[in-house]
Amino acid sequence: MTEAGVKIYSLSTCGHCKATKRLLNECEVAYDFVDVDVLEGEERAAILEDVKQLNPKCSFPTIKIGDKVIVGYKEKEIKEALGLS
Repeated sequence: MTEAGVKIYSLSTCGHCKATKRLLNECEVAYDFVDVDVLEGEERAAILEDVKQLNPKCSFPTIKIGDKVIVGYKEKEIKEALGLS
């Protein structure tokens, strides 16, 4: 179900973010990700605005699967959104 597009907004040091990426890798799902904490300046500010649009609390990971947004590592919800459950 990679056609819908999977994007993860994460932090490079976040255990839940790493677990989310590991799950997607194990399920062989293609995804894009941005480690927000390694960005600087205007690029970081722009990405944080994108995250706030999806998740006003701006917590991580924020996962966008198609039109669905999942906040946090929720394996069951992620698999359901991907059609893997």
